[in-house]
Amino acid sequence: MNISRRTLLRYAGAAGLSGSTAASLTTALTGFQQASAADISGYRALVCIFLLGGMDCHDTVLPFDEANYESYARVRSSLLSSYNQLGGGSTRVRDRLLPLNPVNASQFEGRQFALPEELSELHDLFASGRASIVGNVGPLIEPLTLDQFRQRTGRIPRQLFSHNDQQSTWMANAPEGARRGWGGRFADAAISSSANSGETFTTISTAGSSVFLVGNRAQPYELGRNGAGSFDQLARAEQGRNSEEGEESFQRLRAFLQANDYDGNNLIGRDIASIQETAFLANEAYNNATQNAPDLPISFANDALGPQLEAVARAIQARDALGQRRQVFFVAFGNFDTHSSQAADLPGLQRTLSDGISRFVQTMDAFGLMNDVTVFTASDFGRSLASNGDGTDHGWGGHHFVIGDAVEGQTIFGDIPPYDLGHANDAGAGRLLPSLSVDQYAEPLGRWFGLTEEEIALALPGLSNFSSQESLKLFPGPV
Repeated sequence: MNISRRTLLRYAGAAGLSGSTAASLTTALTGFQQASAADISGYRALVCIFLLGGMDCHDTVLPFDEANYESYARVRSSLLSSYNQLGGGSTRVRDRLLPLNPVNASQFEGRQFALPEELSELHDLFASGRASIVGNVGPLIEPLTLDQFRQRTGRIPRQLFSHNDQQSTWMANAPEGARRGWGGRFADAAISSSANSGETFTTISTAGSSVFLVGNRAQPYELGRNGAGSFDQLARAEQGRNSEEGEESFQRLRAFLQANDYDGNNLIGRDIASIQETAFLANEAYNNATQNAPDLPISFANDALGPQLEAVARAIQARDALGQRRQVFFVAFGNFDTHSSQAADLPGLQRTLSDGISRFVQTMDAFGLMNDVTVFTASDFGRSLASNGDGTDHGWGGHHFVIGDAVEGQTIFGDIPPYDLGHANDAGAGRLLPSLSVDQYAEPLGRWFGLTEEEIALALPGLSNFSSQESLKLFPGPV
């Protein structure tokens, strides 16, 4: 059977496995070598939930002590007026907020914090010691003071306040165009230590291709809402395999889709054929591993996040069949760029986030795995404390959630600056100059995942610019 380059490209695109088969070529080109991970026993998974557009940290972790709440209400008076006009009234009035009681409350010298009603499930997880908050995290090259930022005497991340660039900087420590992310580098360590029986399912994305999951060897395997990609024509052919003719037709079609018969000398054509073959086999392996799995014990909402977390849960359910002991997942949903209509839009997004995480935790509980799975949020940036009327503008630092039974729970790590303008972390209009870098946020996640000191240094090259005394203790014990 002859296969044209055009045909191969078309079928490779349909396979739904972008780039995940170039790992061996990448390794050969880079000559990357890495020491074995410190610990690959048992199973561990990291699940990144990326909030595309820039989650408003000030409208997520709110002030609860009267002084800070009054300051907040003064600065955001126009935005709070928009909340007051909602049906059912505002969920941002102080007596409707859900107060947080962190075990390290004394660190904040009387300042108190709360979550909105829409994050009630996350509030419950925090109160039960199964979640924590990391305050004011954002891209930094090195420690940076407000004076250094204003006078441009310190190194400042490039392209601040740009969506694409700051998404990339969060994921890969560099603006758009970066080639490898820290999730992929974490996975490289697992691959080098032979944690998994194969490389393909070490990093999995439910949100398309993501630089976060790209390493020197790790490449994202992409799952859709309904699992791995498949060909309807092949499925129909499989139903007719009960005859000699039907079996022959099935095998010929399978060989065609797998690009077995391609024997051209063109290097690009050969590469495409190789990608097609590996993609086809990977999708087939995934579907074989999951097709007879029992139904999940918890149903997920059919919204922007639920089906993605359901797909992650199914992949984790099939971890043994897929031969996986270390995995990194990337999940994302958007519309957090709330320049306008924030009061109308953000509460629903927060409900989606809270509900999705809650259902995912319940599912992992049913599997007995919540001590082995850590979920964490990330976003382009926080937003300005100052309102532009009925919305907010691009910011810098933001507050994030880390969820899991291995986490040092019911704690607020880092700092949450005052809810006012003109303080030491105000980079303008209430945009927060980060207190913690993304590298510092990522470091304890990598250690929990099993990386050695050397692997941490490879995965997070900017970490050396920050004092080890400032390391986050997200997990109890030596991790």
